[in-house]
Amino acid sequence: LVVLAGLAFSLTDNLAALVAAAIIGTVSPGGGEVGPSGAIEQAALPQTAPDRDRTAVFAWYNLVGSLATAVGALCGGALAQALLRAGWAPLTSYRAVLVGYALLGVALGIQALRLSPAVEAPGFGGDTPAAPGSLLGLSRSRDIVLRIAGLFVIDAFAGGLVVQSLIAYWLSVRFGADPAALGAILFGANLCAGFSALAAARIAAKIGLVNTMVWTHLPSNVLLMLIPLMPSLPLVIAVLLARFSTSQMDVPTRQSYLAAVVDPGERAAAAGVTATARLLAVAVAPLASGALLGAGMLAAPFMLAGGLKIVYDLMLYRAFRSVRPPEERGAAE
Repeated sequence: LVVLAGLAFSLTDNLAALVAAAIIGTVSPGGGEVGPSGAIEQAALPQTAPDRDRTAVFAWYNLVGSLATAVGALCGGALAQALLRAGWAPLTSYRAVLVGYALLGVALGIQALRLSPAVEAPGFGGDTPAAPGSLLGLSRSRDIVLRIAGLFVIDAFAGGLVVQSLIAYWLSVRFGADPAALGAILFGANLCAGFSALAAARIAAKIGLVNTMVWTHLPSNVLLMLIPLMPSLPLVIAVLLARFSTSQMDVPTRQSYLAAVVDPGERAAAAGVTATARLLAVAVAPLASGALLGAGMLAAPFMLAGGLKIVYDLMLYRAFRSVRPPEERGAAE
């Protein structure tokens, strides 16, 4: 599907075909993982390590993803800029980047085929039938997953107001940043986000997963609201990098927490339900931020996103601070 999407974006101008290819082929507007593969990976990863190492495994998982996203942003921006300087039309230069996207889809498929059966969680492959009364593959874990998914909708909608593609557009409109500069900025941002994942695992080992999710996320939301108030591009970059250094610490802890509090056989379903809730919210949010930007309210998406994320953090802490994963229950006892 990734290959087909890359080829579609490289070969056609038909808007309906492009929208279909983006949805089916999991083309991400924000640079992050979209589609079903993320849920499957998050169910498989906990099978590879004991509970005490689970968060560290997710941290490395997110570090690799962030580094790859950073390199992709840098290479994509540099390639497009180089082709523009060589006399290529803007549309043609961007299509060349998407040909690379299609080729990477081939490499991705080959890597997936090489995984061993050790990654399979209980209940995968039809070995364990769904429990009676299950909904979307959820039974015993249904209530907590739906509660978490409801909170994730708030966070994801807020994040969707300022996805990376919109940040790139905003930087271009506000400060005239070119594709190469945008690629370099997003490279640095994703680099900071990636290495912060390792710090999140260490912090979580000391203060717990929910505390890490909340208390590292709150400062990043304040920084998000400060971005449009900066008067120059260097200051914006500084605040943006500081924000990315803390904003993604909740990602490996969130994934680890979800895997810990649901039944192992329901991890894929839980990750799928929460991911779907997040993706639907992210899909709707750019409509709001685009309307705000179109009305000349350049600061509004950042302010609204930061405020909603703060609300999410406080609600999450109130709802789940007493629901501990197995490794923390053992430490408390």
